[in-house]
Amino acid sequence: MEKLKAVESVIVHQKKEWGEILTSFETKNRYAVLDSSGQQLYWAAEESSVLARLLLKALRPFSIHILSKEGRSVMKAVKPFRFYFHEMAVFNSKGNLLGNVRRELSVLVKKFTVEDPRGAALYSICAPILHPWTFKISKDDAEIGEIVKKWSGLGKETFTDADNFSVRFPQGADADQKAVLLGALFLIDMVYFEK
Repeated sequence: MEKLKAVESVIVHQKKEWGEILTSFETKNRYAVLDSSGQQLYWAAEESSVLARLLLKALRPFSIHILSKEGRSVMKAVKPFRFYFHEMAVFNSKGNLLGNVRRELSVLVKKFTVEDPRGAALYSICAPILHPWTFKISKDDAEIGEIVKKWSGLGKETFTDADNFSVRFPQGADADQKAVLLGALFLIDMVYFEK
């Protein structure tokens, strides 16, 4: 997670899966995590069962393994099965909990809480109804960062659920907090943008 310390933002590109495009069968998601200049920092790969992807779709339990370019484990994000109150726990490579992301009950907004390992709230993430692709990261009601789904182009948006995102981290966030916010991005992608 050393590389997260130095960056103020990251770009996440979900890789297109030709098998999914041709058959409409949901495959495991794969992502490239880049810095703002386009240099690759990490790979991210979903671990989930075929049955869960087939039957549960976006509700499925899964893990996202974040790996260095050399293939070493950097961190892991785990989402258990939930109907509505989705959550994700983020762990470092040694299995230590870095924090949690929890979906909150809300009607007109998409809302999440980011927690430290002890369960104390660090940040709030919210997307208003009129800006469904922009998730503002706030602390004490002050906007300090954002997670944004980027338009991927007509063909990609129509035929795949491969998405592009960016995260602008809060100023002063440490590597652990940035890792949990990266986990929030993967949870947001699954809950709102998977078909």
